[in-house]
Amino acid sequence: MGMSIWSRISDALSALAKGEGLSQVFERLKTPPEKSVAFTIAVIALSAKMAKADGLVTRSEVMAFREVFHIAPEDEAGAARVFNLARQDVAGFEEYAKRIRAMFQTDQSVLIDLMEGLFHIAMADGTYHPNEDSFLERVAEIFDLTERQFAGLRCRFVPDAKPDPFNVLGVTPDTPIDEIKQKWRRLVVESHPDQMIARGVPEEAIKMSEKRLIAINNAWEEISSRHAA
Repeated sequence: MGMSIWSRISDALSALAKGEGLSQVFERLKTPPEKSVAFTIAVIALSAKMAKADGLVTRSEVMAFREVFHIAPEDEAGAARVFNLARQDVAGFEEYAKRIRAMFQTDQSVLIDLMEGLFHIAMADGTYHPNEDSFLERVAEIFDLTERQFAGLRCRFVPDAKPDPFNVLGVTPDTPIDEIKQKWRRLVVESHPDQMIARGVPEEAIKMSEKRLIAINNAWEEISSRHAA
């Protein structure tokens, strides 16, 4: 992969720390493979802000980030520098969310990928704080996600109720079964690692697709079983 993604991220965050504007930094990150850098910066910055939303930054939240992004031993120092620079950045989370929204405005799937990473980190300590819910709801709003899309993400990560299979697939019980099947197939294709990498999700974060595919397939299995009964 050439230069480590953590080195490239570190360079971009260094520019921010030196006073270069977000718009200038993100302007340079518009095309692959630099889109993967922008994606990772967004997750780092937003998860750092979100971790403070419940008043604590726990070890489990740090470990959750390591689950979303595989960090090779040789990249440990670079990753640590990224976290330190992100902590020093004074930009508000809404500004980051707006910039990343503008960057990926033609591919909403990337924004959903990013939201999944944030939900995973939010649930790392086993609790879903009301402030985290408000934070994620606001980010989803900036990303122009619908209430149904947000509900679908939330029900897959927050275990306060059994996930509604229709919410998971982003459909309603009134949606014709053929349309639901088409939606399920499209979501499976979009969740393939190759597709995620093509739209800018770094290879280090592809682990997220595994859990998504399980949830999508379980939802379709439940709905199709109900329809066949």
